[in-house]
Amino acid sequence: MGVTWLARSGIRVAEQDVVVTAGAHAALIAACAAGPVVPVYVLDDETPAHRKLGGASRWWLHHSLASLDAALRERGSRLLLAKGESGAVLRSLVKKAGAGAVYWNRRYEPAIIARDKVLKADLLAEEVDARSFNASLLFEPHTVQNKSGGPFQVFTPFWRHCLTLPVDEPVKLPRGDFPVPAAWPASPGLAELELLPAIKWDAGLAAAWVPGEAAAMKRLKQFTTGAMADYADRRNLPDVDGTSALSPYLHFGEIGPVQLVHRTRRLVGERQVTGLTGQIEHFVRELGWREFSHHLLFHYPATTDVPMYPKYAAFPWRDPADYADDLRAWQRGRTGVPIVDAGMRQLWTTGWMHNRVRMIVASFLTKNLLIPWQEGARWFWDTLVDASLPQNSLGWQWAAGCGADAAPYFRIFNPVLQSAKFDGGGRYLRHWVPEIARLPDVSLHAPWEAKPAVWLAAKFSPGQDYPKPIVSLSESRDRALAAYARIKGADSTSPLL
Repeated sequence: MGVTWLARSGIRVAEQDVVVTAGAHAALIAACAAGPVVPVYVLDDETPAHRKLGGASRWWLHHSLASLDAALRERGSRLLLAKGESGAVLRSLVKKAGAGAVYWNRRYEPAIIARDKVLKADLLAEEVDARSFNASLLFEPHTVQNKSGGPFQVFTPFWRHCLTLPVDEPVKLPRGDFPVPAAWPASPGLAELELLPAIKWDAGLAAAWVPGEAAAMKRLKQFTTGAMADYADRRNLPDVDGTSALSPYLHFGEIGPVQLVHRTRRLVGERQVTGLTGQIEHFVRELGWREFSHHLLFHYPATTDVPMYPKYAAFPWRDPADYADDLRAWQRGRTGVPIVDAGMRQLWTTGWMHNRVRMIVASFLTKNLLIPWQEGARWFWDTLVDASLPQNSLGWQWAAGCGADAAPYFRIFNPVLQSAKFDGGGRYLRHWVPEIARLPDVSLHAPWEAKPAVWLAAKFSPGQDYPKPIVSLSESRDRALAAYARIKGADSTSPLL
């Protein structure tokens, strides 16, 4: 579920998508205006309405909830916790507290939409005011339509249309302490939600991230006063701090897209930096891809698991028994292709991967290895701290060439060329693949192609110090093109609704 606001007498209960934080205040503001509130977070990822959170996301959620509780205590309140089927938990809380309303910020995953419709109907039938608000998107999916009144399937016209729509102003919480009840219901401790891993593998996540609203605002300030000035040029370079790195904060509601648009666009007037307008709009356009992913999943809910275009269901992927070892090598960063391995190791260690490298590793899995995109989506879901269901689904279908606005089937990233172009000096490779660090820059991107004299000078032994490639890039490219050719002639004009 999310954060719920519960109180007595004139009571309001407000449920928020994951956590209530800056930029996602609509439901909370409505609750505070009505009377005393008790924040309650309901963990519900064991029921059909929820896809169980991956390990990295659970780690983030634990620390985000701790941060939220601390922030609430600074405002004279606190965070209560619960675990179970969210509808049943909320209905029970409403009865126990004699609550008069439930307010929440909407989520747009198909199963969540269905669940919320049932919850709202049940509450209204019991004469409990039930209202939902938008806090996580610039434009709700049902409000954006093409000229025919249907959904968009291509990003550029979608975003061109969105740019004609007004963006709401950010909402602000009232100053001072939150209204609280005279007595607080009992609550389990955060540890009882069992969000942290039993086997401690999360040291890299802790070193890379600080979840919570305060950290989100700090990161936003760092970005807008630093990398924003060269965003369009540096966002594709994995060895520099050139992106906003705000995706997990957006995913968990610790900052909102409305905030980001207004904060960054305001810089034009504040800093008067030549060319900054273009950099800001480039960044806002990237937020547009986030909007597009929600738009697609809302209108094409099956795309979490099956290709958007039915003809791709017949794509001749390899059999699981045949690709098991290759999949494991990909997951562990042991493919023998440095840029792929660097990205997968960054993912495992930090719970995040640079966007350019995400495209490279996804192309390698689906096209060079002919492993179904669903396998990659499952791995990313478990290991990413920003594992958004809409964005994960869109990204993997894009890479596999089977979704909306997808990369053409014949577009197969050459990981060596991509590596040389975006990490020419090899800083990213040397950091994440230290086994090859002594090789000269020109040999880093494809160590297997270097001459024996180069290996000898670097004291490098291919196949021993670092794996040889598990697949020939040229031969696997030809194999992928042949596989796509088998379904090329099938009708692809009608998406799966």
